[in-house]
Amino acid sequence: MEGQSSSVLQISTLAVGRGAGGRAGTAGSHGSGSDVGGPLRAPIRPKPLRVRSRKLSGKDSSFAEETESRVLVLYAGGTIGMYKENDVYVVRPGYFHKLVRAMPMLNDEEYASLLDPSPGMEERPFALPISQEGVRVIYDIHEYKVLKDSSNLNITDWVEMAEDISRYYRRYDGFVILHGTDTMAYTSSALSYMLENLGKPVILTGAQVPLPELRSDGRDNLQGAIYIAGHFVIPEVALYFNDKLYRGNRVVKVSSESFSCFDSPNFPPLVKMAVNIEVAWESLFRPNSLESFRVHSSMESHVGLLRLFPGITKEAVQAFLNPPMRGVVMQTFGAGNGPDDRKDLIEVVREATGRGMLIINCTQCARGTVSPFYRTGKSLLEAGVIPGGDITPEAALTKLCYILGKEELSQEEKLARLRCNLRGEIKLGGRHKDSMTLKDSEFIRAVVDTLNVTSSQEVKAVQDALFPPLMCAAAKNGDLASLKYYRECGGDLSLADYDGRTPLHLAAGTKNVKVVEYLLERGCSIYVKDSFGNSPFFDSIRTKNLEVIKLIKKTGGHLIHTSHQHELGTILCHAAALDDRDMLEAFFAAGEDMNAKDYCGNTPLHMAVLKNSKECIDFLLEAGADPSLKDHCNNTALRIAEEKGLEGVVHRLEKVTVS
Repeated sequence: MEGQSSSVLQISTLAVGRGAGGRAGTAGSHGSGSDVGGPLRAPIRPKPLRVRSRKLSGKDSSFAEETESRVLVLYAGGTIGMYKENDVYVVRPGYFHKLVRAMPMLNDEEYASLLDPSPGMEERPFALPISQEGVRVIYDIHEYKVLKDSSNLNITDWVEMAEDISRYYRRYDGFVILHGTDTMAYTSSALSYMLENLGKPVILTGAQVPLPELRSDGRDNLQGAIYIAGHFVIPEVALYFNDKLYRGNRVVKVSSESFSCFDSPNFPPLVKMAVNIEVAWESLFRPNSLESFRVHSSMESHVGLLRLFPGITKEAVQAFLNPPMRGVVMQTFGAGNGPDDRKDLIEVVREATGRGMLIINCTQCARGTVSPFYRTGKSLLEAGVIPGGDITPEAALTKLCYILGKEELSQEEKLARLRCNLRGEIKLGGRHKDSMTLKDSEFIRAVVDTLNVTSSQEVKAVQDALFPPLMCAAAKNGDLASLKYYRECGGDLSLADYDGRTPLHLAAGTKNVKVVEYLLERGCSIYVKDSFGNSPFFDSIRTKNLEVIKLIKKTGGHLIHTSHQHELGTILCHAAALDDRDMLEAFFAAGEDMNAKDYCGNTPLHMAVLKNSKECIDFLLEAGADPSLKDHCNNTALRIAEEKGLEGVVHRLEKVTVS
C-alpha cells in the first residue's frame, strides 16, 4: 500500500489548515449523581467516526474519497469460530481468518487486497464494504494461541485481553473481542473496570451458531460489532448481540437457545441496529478525570457468590465467609431482603465485615434494585453489607475483584468505591429536582414562543438546532460562563455543529486552557472526529498551542497512524522547509517522532540543513534527531551540510554524531 495513498486526513489535513481534537472522558456519577454522563450526539443524527481519507492509485482508483477507520478484533475463542467435525464442534488455528476472508459481507477482498499488513500483524487486514456514511472500516484479527471455550476463561485471560488493548490502543479507533457466550457477561463487566479512563469502544460479541453454519447469527454479530466500533466514539466496554449494543456491565445471559441470549434488565441498549441506527448518546457513561487510559491488571481471585435460600444454615454461611475469602456478592430475596429474625446469620455476617471482608447485596430478581427501606434489608445494612442497587451479579463480582485488587486503597476507600458508580454499573439518583431545564433559558423561551412551539419534542428540536453553534461559539471565544450556563440548561457539551465540530474542537485551537480543561472534565471526547476527519488534539497541534497539546496529551491524546508511515514525515519535512520551528515543537510536544521520513526518505533534519535553518536544526537535534540517517540517495544531513559548505552546521552535526 505504501506509495499509493495521497492523503491520510488524520495527519495530512494540517497542510490545508483544518483540524480538531478531543478526549473521551466521563461525566457521570461522580459529578452529577447520575448513572450516565452527558450525551455525545450530533444535533440531528449521530455522526460517524470520520478518520482518514485514502486515495488509491494503480489497478483501481475507484476508492478515492473514502474515509477509513481502524478496528482490531481479538479472537479469544467461542462458538463463532467453530466448525463441525465428526458431529462435534471444534476449533482450528488459522481457520477463522480464511473463513472471514471468503465472506463478502465481512470482507471486501478487492479493497483488502490493496492493503499491506499492519505493524505487528502477520496477515494483511480485512475491509468491510463501504458504509452509507462513506466510511470504510479496516480491521485486523489477532488470534490467540490457545482458543478457549468461555467456560474455561479466567482472570488471567481477562488480563491478557486488557493488556493487548493497551498494547494496540494508539493504533486503532476501536476494538472487538470474539468470545464464547457462557461467561461473556463476566468478561465484559471485568474489562469495564480494568480499562480505566477508556476513550474508545471495546465491544464483545460472539455467536450461538458457528459462523460457517447456514443459519449462523455470528455474521450479523461480527459485522455489527465491527461497524459500530469503526463508526462511533462510544467510550465504553459494551456487548453486541442480535442487533443491540448493551453496556458491558449491565448484561446477563438469559437463554442458551435464543439468538436474543443477552438482556440488560435495568438499563436500555446503547445502540439499536435496524434500518436506521439509533444511538442513545445521552446514556453514554464517560469518566470526568484528566487522566489518560491505563489498564489495572491486579484482580483479586478470592471472591464468591452466596445465594441465600430459606433455611440456609449458619454453618454454611460461616464456612463460605471464612478466609481466604475477601469479597462476597450476597444474592438476597426481592428488594435486598434477608432473614432478619436469624440473629445467628446476621452475627456471622457482622463478624465477617468487621474483619475487613467486603460484602455487596445483590437481588436475586432479574429486574429491580436493592432497597434499604425494608426492615429485613436494613438488618444487613447495619451488619456492614453494602447495598448494590440494581447491579448484576456478574458486575458485582468483578467489581469486588477490581476494588480488592487495589491494595493501595484503605478499607474505607474500598468501601467508598464499592458504593460508587464506577462505570455506569449501577443507577444512582437522577438530576436534582431544582436544576434548570431548557425552558428556564430566557433565550430558548423566546425562540420557543416565537415559533409557537408547544410539545417537549419540539423544544428538544430547538435545543438540538441552536445549542451546538452557541456552545461552539462560546468555546472559541473562551466564554466559560456561557458554557456553564448552557450546561445548566440541559445542553450537551459534546454536541457537534454542522461541520461535526464539538466545543472541544474549537477550544483546542485557542489559548484558553481553562475552557479546554472544563470541557475535558465534563466528558468531552478527544477522539471524536469532525467532518474533515480531525480530532481536537490535531487542532491543538495545527494551531501550535503547546499548553493545550500538553493538557490533552496528559489525558491520553494521540494521533492514529495507518500503515502510511511517511505521512507524518512529509508534514514535518514541510515544516522544516518553511523554517517553522513552532510547528515542529508542537508535534514534538504531542509525542511524535522527529526522525520520521517522507516519501523520499528525508527527515526533518535533512530539510532543515538544506534550508540552512539554524533554529530548526538546533531544535531537532535537541529533540533527538539523528544526523546519521540516510535518505533515498544515501545522503545524511551531515553530508548535505558538507556539500553546501555550511561549516557551522557541519561542526554542530559532527559534535552530535561523535557524542
